[in-house]
Amino acid sequence: MFDFWANLVSAIAATLTTLAFVPQALHIIRHKETRAISLWMYITFASGVAAWLTFGIMIWNWPMMIANTITLSLALAILGMKIRYG
Repeated sequence: MFDFWANLVSAIAATLTTLAFVPQALHIIRHKETRAISLWMYITFASGVAAWLTFGIMIWNWPMMIANTITLSLALAILGMKIRYG
């Protein structure tokens, strides 16, 4: 029973945090405007998301793995744009 609730809560949390990040990421990607964001913040953020993804893989938690893969991909795209466009 615990596994059901743990998976449900992790699925809800992963979905909400990923969905919250998507509009900002898409805006930055579409407009290529990165002056207002911090390079170090995105390096730290992407590192943290990579750690959460690693943890999700270690415990084999699908919601955590999927959400953090999506978020890490978006964060790395933004980080690349920040490095390229300033």
